[in-house]
Amino acid sequence: MPVAVSYPGVYVEEIPSGVHTITGVATSIAAFVDFFQQGPTDKAVELLSFADFQRQFGGLNAKSQASYAIQQFFLNGGSTAYAVRVSTAGASAAAISLNEAGKSAVLTATAKSSGEWGKKLRVDVDYDTSDPQNTFNLVVSQVTTVNGKTKVAASEAYRELVIDASKPNDAAKTVTALSQFIKLDTVGTSTGKRPAPTGTTSAYLDLTGLGLKEKDDLQVLVGNSSTKAAAQGSPLALTKDNIPTDPVGLAALLSGFIGSVLPKASVYLAGAGNSRYLVAEVDNEDATTFINFTGKIADALKWSDANAANVQHYCLGAPADFLAASGHVDGSDGTWDPSGAGAAAAAAALIGIEAKKTGMYQLLDTDIFNILCLPVVSKMADPSAGAVSAAAIKLCQDRRAMYLLDGPEGVDSAGIDGIQTWLGGQSSLRSANSALYFPGVQIPDPLDGFNLKRVAASGTVAGLYARTDANRGVWKAPAGTEASLSGVQQLPYKLTDPENGVLNPLAINCLRVFPVYGPVCWGARTLVGADQMADDYKYVPVRRLALFIEESLFRGTKWVVFEPNDEPLWAQVRLNVGAFMQNLFRQGAFAGKTPQEAYFVKCDSTNNPQNTVNLGIINVAVGFAPLKPAEFVVIQIQQIAGDIAS
Repeated sequence: MPVAVSYPGVYVEEIPSGVHTITGVATSIAAFVDFFQQGPTDKAVELLSFADFQRQFGGLNAKSQASYAIQQFFLNGGSTAYAVRVSTAGASAAAISLNEAGKSAVLTATAKSSGEWGKKLRVDVDYDTSDPQNTFNLVVSQVTTVNGKTKVAASEAYRELVIDASKPNDAAKTVTALSQFIKLDTVGTSTGKRPAPTGTTSAYLDLTGLGLKEKDDLQVLVGNSSTKAAAQGSPLALTKDNIPTDPVGLAALLSGFIGSVLPKASVYLAGAGNSRYLVAEVDNEDATTFINFTGKIADALKWSDANAANVQHYCLGAPADFLAASGHVDGSDGTWDPSGAGAAAAAAALIGIEAKKTGMYQLLDTDIFNILCLPVVSKMADPSAGAVSAAAIKLCQDRRAMYLLDGPEGVDSAGIDGIQTWLGGQSSLRSANSALYFPGVQIPDPLDGFNLKRVAASGTVAGLYARTDANRGVWKAPAGTEASLSGVQQLPYKLTDPENGVLNPLAINCLRVFPVYGPVCWGARTLVGADQMADDYKYVPVRRLALFIEESLFRGTKWVVFEPNDEPLWAQVRLNVGAFMQNLFRQGAFAGKTPQEAYFVKCDSTNNPQNTVNLGIINVAVGFAPLKPAEFVVIQIQQIAGDIAS
């Protein structure tokens, strides 16, 4: 603001330069919409690596085409993606009730998202705390099976919990807020209560009070929820030589005996000081396996109560039969069947409702995405597939993004006739914001012994877009000998040059295999790039460069709104937009030897007459000369005739 002069001297006044730097937006953020085995279904989740996808959505899944596409995206050079998880009717979240010992439920543990994945969640409770009479610890584990053995893939631990909504360590509030796997809900008026610890927990140990003596015995019953007690071990009878004299000896004696009856069972000592107790556990993924105890030692340890039968974990989605009144809900993926009778339901889930921001419209809440991939469409038959793709193209047009269309999986074996026939019936999908690649790709499948699996090409090509943008710029065609397809072992159909020559004029981008170079992308046309259409946005790099400029200027000129609409403002606009375009020119984004040949920015009285100014409108015309890819290289060879002696 102007300086108020009041005395003779020198005054310093800072004045704004009028420069508002326009920053180019990201160009290769991909978005994937599909069924995933786990993860939230109410938002688009940002992913910075495939490891992020594994943590949030569970990694590769045979039901999910996009899970493989996301892996390929990051493998081929992608750095940022969004994943949207959708589900169909019947999807439910696994749950289990955590009960007070011998009584009713005090907490309900529910998986944070629907799906069968919840059945792999385990909850353990123990009282090994600083206040073992009143607080408890809770551990949540996600298990996996490797070579027939159950292993913990990830776990979370929460210590010193209580059930009391007024306390900061309230179990429901703490676990629900922090856990990636489950949410806890308090059942009824359970303040001050605790869930029974997992494993069979003894009374607090006082060996003098136990009064163990010769011929006291212990019997172990082993079974499951259906057989109850399928087998009974030989009784253990104490003798003068094996009567334990301390808790450690008692734990060792019982652990050896119980382990001989059930090899996966063990006994260990927990707690501290005067609060030591024994825990007998069954190390088994099967939630219904249990051990129960009878005999005088069991009575002395308070193990003879039927409600004290062992369940190794509270397993979500499975009943804990011997912890009284245990309720459970089986997690389900619902009726996800895009390639069969459930195609219409899958299509509805993928599209969603724009007003409610469900399905693909969850992407409306993201800041920006540039590439949309729906590889599941390759598994769907028309008209469901066509409806999903039409909605995707409209979304991309609204958000200045590209849609990578995947053709039906079955056309690979039909060759060029199959893809031509299919595209001929999909004329409504031809858009400057869409591109089609043929055929699909074959990649090693870790879920099937690394045998080759055919997957849609969109994820691989999206990664190629990202790699090309980073190395050369969005104006470089993502095709050519340097456009290698990482992770691709084979192509399900090998195109020849003449076949490529049939598909290219139809705007079908071909994936080819060349000696030495291997699988590469050999086409860069949008779906309005057919020779007969002669569209301005025939080529993918030209269209993507235009979208990049549009989005960057859209975001970078918001400062203009409500500014005085006159020549000083127009000059500032020309300066700022011109600086942005000049920077692109210097990077080699435009054709032309000089800036005048490469681009122009017009904002003056000629395109802003007084009538337009009166309406509050400012017009800015920006033109650029795009770099078009050298699609056909013609080498002319001429034989020179030798000189003829005269």
